[in-house]
Amino acid sequence: MTQTAPEYDVCAVGNAIVDVLAPCEPAFLTAQGLTPGSMSLVDEDQSAALYDAMAAGVEASGGSAGNTVAGVGSFGGRAAYLGKVADDQLGGVFTHDIRAAGVHFDTPALEGGAGTGRCLINVTPDGQRTMSTFLGAANQLTVADIDAALIGDSAIVYLEGYLFDPAPARAAFEAAAAAAHAAGRKVAITLSDAFVVGRWRTELLAFIEASADIVLANEVELLALFETEDFDAAAERLAAIVDVAAVTRGEHGSVVIRGAERAVVQAFAVDRVVDTTGAGDQYAAGFLLGLARGLSLADAGALGSLAAAEVIGHWGPRPMTSLHELAEQKGLRLHAA
Repeated sequence: MTQTAPEYDVCAVGNAIVDVLAPCEPAFLTAQGLTPGSMSLVDEDQSAALYDAMAAGVEASGGSAGNTVAGVGSFGGRAAYLGKVADDQLGGVFTHDIRAAGVHFDTPALEGGAGTGRCLINVTPDGQRTMSTFLGAANQLTVADIDAALIGDSAIVYLEGYLFDPAPARAAFEAAAAAAHAAGRKVAITLSDAFVVGRWRTELLAFIEASADIVLANEVELLALFETEDFDAAAERLAAIVDVAAVTRGEHGSVVIRGAERAVVQAFAVDRVVDTTGAGDQYAAGFLLGLARGLSLADAGALGSLAAAEVIGHWGPRPMTSLHELAEQKGLRLHAA
């Protein structure tokens, strides 16, 4: 068992991506052959063609796990990140942004080869996002990039389910989990996307049963994992194989289960849903920070709900308002009593 207190609350391992977000009408998705609300992988040529067809948009550093640790930093938490960018302009943007969020990041950049990964996000008027991702340098994250000492100095290592797609990154993913458990730390995983679950259901379940302590998912992903329409049955099945299961349900909040303990967490009201990109990532930020600091399931879930509500009220996947200040305004706990 680890004797020393961890320096970091959360260390995330994920695809280092720069997001390009633009508004669109549903007809645009149909014309481009895109499934509304999905995440699909595209090659560099497909990415370039879609970019040319999109409306004017904004660029923002993203990547699911990167968004989460940026949220942890906004809460005033201590976060670290492992992910691969290229030695190019977008890589510089990503590195600057994540460090500016207070996150420790020093994974060596890829020199030569593919450019920094990018995710083209088309957002319909209802706030739903459809993502087309060119992984580029992100899927060149390897076992050699996994800093076992950094992971061992983090209360929770958080793994992005999207890493199940590229084989080299999946190996790095597994090495990170092994390093965390060797140091007596907790391993959390997000299922990321129902399409990822569909591609890797057997492998994901095997990994969860063998290596995950904490699983985060949305309702659609959970049901896809167990191939059922029965939410309660699926939630109980997940809770039976991990220490903590947290499932988000959009405007209906979230359900968090640990053993016989079950907390139903309400969503925070928002004036208007502008862009749902990053909602699950920010929920994870608040929830994992709460767990790392020993909060109850309900209190950790409340931090997650607050962060999700903040991010869906504006464009982009990362907080634009201090989550620490918002939590204090709402009277939410940031530390265990």
